[in-house]
Amino acid sequence: MSFGQGGPQSQWDPWKPQSQQPSQQPWNSGQGDNTPDWAALAEASEARAKRRRLLFIGGGALATVAVATAVAVAVVSANGSGQASDGPSSQLPATADIPSASATAPSFAPTSAPPPLDPKDFVSSVKKDKAPLSPDLLFPGTQLTMGETVYKKGPTADTRTCGSAAQKTLPKVLTDNGCTRMMRVTYTQGDVAVTVGVAVFDTEAQAAKAKQQADKKSIIRSLSGGGVKSFCTGAVCRSTTNSYGRYAYFTVAGFTDGKDVTERTTEVFKAGDDLAEFAFRQIRQRGEAQASAAAEAG
Repeated sequence: MSFGQGGPQSQWDPWKPQSQQPSQQPWNSGQGDNTPDWAALAEASEARAKRRRLLFIGGGALATVAVATAVAVAVVSANGSGQASDGPSSQLPATADIPSASATAPSFAPTSAPPPLDPKDFVSSVKKDKAPLSPDLLFPGTQLTMGETVYKKGPTADTRTCGSAAQKTLPKVLTDNGCTRMMRVTYTQGDVAVTVGVAVFDTEAQAAKAKQQADKKSIIRSLSGGGVKSFCTGAVCRSTTNSYGRYAYFTVAGFTDGKDVTERTTEVFKAGDDLAEFAFRQIRQRGEAQASAAAEAG
């Protein structure tokens, strides 16, 4: 059997699936010197490379279509319905309804309550301290309870001549600093009596200066009468001095039977301290009431 005779040799075509690749490399026809057909081999190699390129391009196109489909599904899902809208573009939300990528968190104007009014401001100057004032308004009622001690309210006095309600070095201190009014009230508890006096000035600075200039001999004059015996007119008594706002307040405390006050007579010290504390509270309360009224009035 001769391999050189018979029908034409089968050629392998890479684009025809039914073609079969020869089991050996094709030879150059017409020659018997076993030399490969280099032109045929090159043509077959180029065909295979071309096919690979086409397959790569086709695969890339399919990947692009898949990505585009995923994006479309994501957009539809983000719309919340899960289905693409068939309506016209005029049914899409207006621009103002679409959140902007540059939108920031909402900001709100700071809201804070105005600073509270200072009660002391209303009792620090005659220009703001306009509430009615009298001994009975400043020291109301018929008795005073401080802790467990009850003091009975006695006589009251009110004068525009401050020096007449003071003694020793206090009249000059009050006059020099412009005292305009002196109110006094006496409280008793047993045989102990205390007179508390409140001097009124136009400004806080005047009251503070009067307090600073007062010395151990600056004493308020005790107030008796209305069932209260005279006290602290010759005996040793205990006195205090202080100020708050445009008010300076003083106490003088002793025994109604004329005994001298000593360091051991603690009931006298306590009575004087109680009345001084009560005077301070009443003056401060006066400022708080006026500050509250001003705040409500706006």
